[in-house]
Amino acid sequence: MRRVVVVGGSTAGSTAMRELRRRGFDGELVLVDPARGTNRPPLSKAVLAADMPDESVLIDHSSIDAQHVLAAAVGLDTCARVLTTADGAEHPYDALVIASGSTARRIAAAGQRGELVLRTLDDARTLRHRLTSSSSVVVVGGGFLGMEVATAAATAGATVTVVDVEPPLRRVLGAHLAADLLARAEATGVRFVQSTAVLVGEPVTGVELADGSTLTADAVVSCVGDIPATAWLDGTGLPTAHGIEIDMSARTSVADVYAIGDVAAVRSGHDVRRAPYWANAVTQARVAAAAILGQDVEDPIVDHYFWTEIAGVSVKAVGPLPVAGVPTTFEDAGDGHGILTWDGPTVVAYGVRRSVPKLRATARGLTEASV
Repeated sequence: MRRVVVVGGSTAGSTAMRELRRRGFDGELVLVDPARGTNRPPLSKAVLAADMPDESVLIDHSSIDAQHVLAAAVGLDTCARVLTTADGAEHPYDALVIASGSTARRIAAAGQRGELVLRTLDDARTLRHRLTSSSSVVVVGGGFLGMEVATAAATAGATVTVVDVEPPLRRVLGAHLAADLLARAEATGVRFVQSTAVLVGEPVTGVELADGSTLTADAVVSCVGDIPATAWLDGTGLPTAHGIEIDMSARTSVADVYAIGDVAAVRSGHDVRRAPYWANAVTQARVAAAAILGQDVEDPIVDHYFWTEIAGVSVKAVGPLPVAGVPTTFEDAGDGHGILTWDGPTVVAYGVRRSVPKLRATARGLTEASV
């Protein structure tokens, strides 16, 4: 392997490049990305609240010994091992790392203007401006992102309604944590409606619910998931309905082509699952770098770690989610806060600050004690 091309310079791509160099790769390293990469987790937290400079979420690649091609990838010939960019240039590779990420899923009708989403820094800037000038906000989608946006909107002083076909957060966290966070969000003035939602107006002025009623708002934000950015790979056989499928070493079905981060879906037996979280972008990048160099893969392909902050409550989880049943309070900090554990290996720092290494150590200790 003398020439490695990485498509996408956000968390997954930048981590892969740094890990390749850390592991001793001294060949050509080429980054294909028309812009600087973005560290996305702060977008829905600190950037919306203007708690940190916008530019601080942009990833600096200058310390990596790599050539940066400022053009988008538009085609791939897997037989010739050549990637083509929008400027017409061809880039041969010995190994290719696809870290092209994903785009925000939209629910607006074709040509319908005014739908807000949150995926990029520009999205965050636009949404921050709208939240400061909106007295009412409707958020479609009650997952992590939707609840973070609802928190930011409520903090900005808007009347907020979250619309989802399922109880917010239950599918991703489990009933206990979801119910508690829901109650805390309601205490801040956020209202919840369980229904389908169709955007109405041109530009968008609200949503129509399943019962035919309409909720109007100054701003409507869709937080309904993301779509793997694989259009540029049409004809290669790599894209699937799940994203790009990878094995436990981040390898795809094509020799010497790897996929990591939001674009990747891990296959384990008959199960194929895409988990577009920051921790997985990092661990998959490390796995791919080791596999490319033929070295031992020390990291798992999936890292069960997630952090969010909703309605003023920090939630940091180590272990599989969602969790079922009522937790045991391992450390009680009052008001329902503390270190919570379940029968399985999941440990949650709920409303308390705890470092990830300490949470992992607690999870290991509980697992060993149960064996």
